[in-house]
Amino acid sequence: MENSIIKNIEHEILSDNWYTLNKYTFEYQKFDGSWEIQKRESYDCGDGAAVLLYNTQKRTVVLTRQFRMPTYVNGNTNGMMVEVCAGLLDGLTPEECILKEILEETGYQLTEVTQVLVTYMCPGSVTQKLYLFVGAYEEAMKIEEGGGAEHETENIEVLEIPFEKALHLMATGEIRDAKTVMLLQYAQVNGLFS
Repeated sequence: MENSIIKNIEHEILSDNWYTLNKYTFEYQKFDGSWEIQKRESYDCGDGAAVLLYNTQKRTVVLTRQFRMPTYVNGNTNGMMVEVCAGLLDGLTPEECILKEILEETGYQLTEVTQVLVTYMCPGSVTQKLYLFVGAYEEAMKIEEGGGAEHETENIEVLEIPFEKALHLMATGEIRDAKTVMLLQYAQVNGLFS
C-alpha cells in the first residue's frame, strides 16, 4: 500500500459494526516535495455492482424504490430513493453479483449484461469501487416477483417506467442516486434507445 508519495502508514479500526470504519495516519509528499502528516478516515463497505435494465421495444427501464436511512438524515424527506438495481459483490465477480441481484430485486432472470463503467463513488471517504452494467430485458425474463432478499431486510418496489420519464425524473431531481444518474446518462449519450 505504500508508494513514493506516502510513507509510514498507521492503521486503526474505529468501528467494525455494519461495515468497517478505518483511520489512517501517514506522511504525504506534497507537490513542492515537502512532507506533512495527514489523518484520514475511510469507510469500507465492500465493492459493488449496479445495472440499468432496459427494453428498447417498449422504451422502458426497470428501476427500484427503497428506503435509504443516510439520505433521510441528510434532508431526503421520506428517505425513499429511486435507483438502478445494485448490490455488494460478497465474493462474487461483478457480473455474477449483478445477475444475482437482478433476480432478487426485480424478478428478471438475465444471462447477459455489459459492463460500461467502473467508478469510485465517494473517493474522499469511501473505499467502494462500483462496477456499472447495462442489460436488455424482455417480459419473458420475469420469472419471480422481485422485491429483494428477505434475509437482507430489503423492501424493494420494482418500477418499470418509460425511459423519457426516467430522464425527466432525473432532470427534476426526483432521481438523485449517482449510479442511476450515470447509467441513465450513459443510455442517453450512447443511444441505447435510438
